[in-house]
Amino acid sequence: MTPSRSYHAEHVGSLLRPPYLLDARAAFEKGELAIAELRAAEDRAIDENLRIQADAGVEVFTDGEARRESWRAGLFESVDGVVPAPRLMTWYRDGKELTPEETLSDGVAAAAKVSRKGDLTGTEAAFMAARAPGLFKVTMISVSMGGMIWHPEISAPAYPTPADLIEDLIPLQLAEIDALVAKHGVRWIQLDSLAYNRVIDARRDDRIRGVRTPEELLEATIDVDSRVVRAIKREHPDITVAMHICRGNYRSSWAASGSYEAVAERLFGEVPVDRFLLEYDTERAGGFEPLRFVPSGPDGPVVVLGLVTTKVPGLEDPDGLVRRIDEAARYVPLDNLAISPQCGFASGSLGNLISIDDQRRKLDLVVSTAQRVWG
Repeated sequence: MTPSRSYHAEHVGSLLRPPYLLDARAAFEKGELAIAELRAAEDRAIDENLRIQADAGVEVFTDGEARRESWRAGLFESVDGVVPAPRLMTWYRDGKELTPEETLSDGVAAAAKVSRKGDLTGTEAAFMAARAPGLFKVTMISVSMGGMIWHPEISAPAYPTPADLIEDLIPLQLAEIDALVAKHGVRWIQLDSLAYNRVIDARRDDRIRGVRTPEELLEATIDVDSRVVRAIKREHPDITVAMHICRGNYRSSWAASGSYEAVAERLFGEVPVDRFLLEYDTERAGGFEPLRFVPSGPDGPVVVLGLVTTKVPGLEDPDGLVRRIDEAARYVPLDNLAISPQCGFASGSLGNLISIDDQRRKLDLVVSTAQRVWG
């Protein structure tokens, strides 16, 4: 087990993009701004993000994903062999389905054999290695979600099935992580793996066009995630490998609902990460009972409870957060628990419907609660 178990306050990843960065990205995409000028705007935003985290007392830093259009950049922005292909999803906010105008519909599909076309995380890590005031982590989408860029008409000539595509994505991700460790000294990797939502939420209609059962989907996802994590730990036994799972986070909306019960025994027992970052800010995530499957003891993973929402401005009651941590400690030893927001603040560049001041207060609350519980 890595020393990361001593960190009880964590931030999942993304932070709100300031208006000047959104303007710079829009101008760059129109051909009105040079790449160097875009990079300067990104650098400025990341420096501000580092100050926000340091002021709050966060000890494991991220760059806020300021260089990305979305958290899916590893598949959408960094892979060659893909073409634009709208991917419609159903999103909910305030109990209502979002209108088509609000719905995230951007996407890509693999149209040829995939390869890495750029080194986005390398650029991110190089800057963080030089500027972060402490330990930093690099977040990336797990290739177990590679099926999201498989399209039956577009992808089938190169990859007859999503599984075929994922098999080519696995070595690309492992090579990317090897480079992050060797070239930039990265010590903490976080894989965002939301494919479990296809099993957690029985209503989901994206089960590879209905050709696979929930049991088959769980088997496939566990297989890929466990293979990737074991390969990372085999090559780099001293780095922290974490996994984040939520139910969607786009403009303060969500895409899935359901307890971890359907995936817990296999997920917690077979995917050997050091830390699980789990959404737990609303009843949509169910109770803490599935945590009974988390291995305990000095070598067991840390469970980071995502109790503080990033979707609305209001702050949770500090006493209520402490009570919820105590409830979770019935299933996982207190020393193996931590607290975080339920997700990032800006999974896409437009971000959630809160302010930067709201974001700061949320991070302050995470840290102050951790100090109250763990000292």
